[in-house]
Amino acid sequence: MTALPTAARAYILGAVLCAAACAAPVLRTPGAAVPWSAVLLLAGLYAVCELPARCRVLGDMVPVSAGLFFPVLLAAAFLLPPAAAALVPVPGALLARVDRPPATARRIWRAAEQALATWAAGQAYALLGGEPTLRAPDFPRVLLPAAAAALAFWLVLTVLDGGIRAAATGVLPLAPAGSAPPASKGLWGRAPLGGARRAQLPASPVPHLVHGLVGLMMAVLWSSPYGPLSALFVLLPMYISCWIFAQYHRERAAHQATIRALVQAVDIKDRYTRGHSERVGRASALIARELSMEEDRLEVLRFAGILHDVGKLGVPTRVLRKDGPLTPEERRVIELHPEYGHEMVRGIGFLGEARAAILHHHERMDGSGYPYGLVGTQIPEFARVVAVADAFDAMTSTRSYSRARPVPVALAELERCAGTQFDPRMVRALVRALDRHGWETSVTSDESAGLVPPRPAETGRQDPAAPPGNVPPPRQVRAG
Repeated sequence: MTALPTAARAYILGAVLCAAACAAPVLRTPGAAVPWSAVLLLAGLYAVCELPARCRVLGDMVPVSAGLFFPVLLAAAFLLPPAAAALVPVPGALLARVDRPPATARRIWRAAEQALATWAAGQAYALLGGEPTLRAPDFPRVLLPAAAAALAFWLVLTVLDGGIRAAATGVLPLAPAGSAPPASKGLWGRAPLGGARRAQLPASPVPHLVHGLVGLMMAVLWSSPYGPLSALFVLLPMYISCWIFAQYHRERAAHQATIRALVQAVDIKDRYTRGHSERVGRASALIARELSMEEDRLEVLRFAGILHDVGKLGVPTRVLRKDGPLTPEERRVIELHPEYGHEMVRGIGFLGEARAAILHHHERMDGSGYPYGLVGTQIPEFARVVAVADAFDAMTSTRSYSRARPVPVALAELERCAGTQFDPRMVRALVRALDRHGWETSVTSDESAGLVPPRPAETGRQDPAAPPGNVPPPRQVRAG
């Protein structure tokens, strides 16, 4: 514990002493009054549940995470005296997997924290008249003390967790979830002292209320003629559902890793548009929300925006990085990038409608776009969204060959070209979204260093995604 700040060491020591004081009455109670067999069985069950995570191979295969087996602790709060229930989490917490040092301090802290939370849950349950045996529970009256126990369990964990974060890192748990800046993480998973001063608000109590219901079912079955073994079957469906949920998240993480790799490859190849893909994905998602798209379609549309220029990987680097005007032949080569992109991603099943958006995001409403010259609603909806997002970011981003336009100017240009180049519905949705959320324009290293790039009219180059504007000839189209 020498690596811990003094305040954190004192906090952990205080929690351990409090937990010991809560469990002490067990030692003063006659042995016959304490159901030691139930204490040992529940403590052993919780410890066994935590063991797979200690094995790196099993820990990666099964979804053992913090809180998954809290129903066992809540069942203990319903079945045992509070002092005895406080002993149940100790072996499992001391055996639990710890990913970051100091491991010993983390395990001791977890044991004390969970002991105090289980004791508090038992006290709340008893205070509201919860039945100590549950052999014939009075439903739904028993639900009230059970819910109170679950809330007490959640509240103690939340308060103690906030306290240790403040003691170890100097972070006060006051900010809304997601508002803490991405500073370097401290010992307990938050920014260190001197970094961000606020962490997240407490997590929702809803999962703990669900754990309370599962724990109540375990306690009822445990006290029934079927015996303790039957209580294990309550955990089984919960564990299977968590496993399925974990598999979904692993698959989603794999999808996102694939997309990140493709976007990174495009950014490396075309340094002029670095970060463009992510911003187009963000703008596409803003439009989708204004159109009230379902969440699963919105996610696919965001992928479409991020990957719309993946076909640039098939365009020669010398053409992408050319500083002067493009020749007609070079322009034709660049205009092949939607087809290249479609070929690259058409075997990736999870992209769905995004593949059509990648192929058609340079089509125009009047039929003058490419690659197929589609007209109006012949253009897929996702492609019409990405076209607007692409053009907007092309106009509002500073690049080595063009200077950024202010957001109002870019929106006015989109509105001017609505109906000919862009779908008016998508343009209106973007305008509404930006009125609500605003937009942070990108700044390149050239601009931040004071090297002001020339205007498009000076180089004769422009992004094909952007509207023509008032750029005098000679004007060549440049892939966005």
